[in-house]
Amino acid sequence: MNENIESLLNHTAGGVKHKANEYSPLALAYIGDAVYEMFIRTYVLNKGNAPVNKLHKASRELVRAGTQAQIYHIIEAELSEEEQDVLRRGRNAKSISTPKNADITEYRHATGLEALIGYLYLQGNIKRIGELINFGIKEL
Repeated sequence: MNENIESLLNHTAGGVKHKANEYSPLALAYIGDAVYEMFIRTYVLNKGNAPVNKLHKASRELVRAGTQAQIYHIIEAELSEEEQDVLRRGRNAKSISTPKNADITEYRHATGLEALIGYLYLQGNIKRIGELINFGIKEL
């Protein structure tokens, strides 16, 4: 992962007032979505300079629920017990919103992935986020 993004995420994660396990799975997914988006945009940008429209299309493919659900399944076996618990809690969380461009199963798996990323972010474990996302993207 880019050292600048890791430094930024480490710096901002320190500003959280509560421990990661004190947040609901949907709150973890809320922040995890933003962290995942930041990572993906950096990943796409690092592939080379391109028109913004092309960058957006490349990012959009990696942040959609279907792709996140695939990454969920790819990384699942690589996780510690604690990480698997967070992944499951996120997947099983009942959200009021309904998916626009995915089926409910994909949406729930994507929420699980985002919850895990949010959990790791709040713990300050930015390096682990990079490892998991890089592994997931590589195996797609």
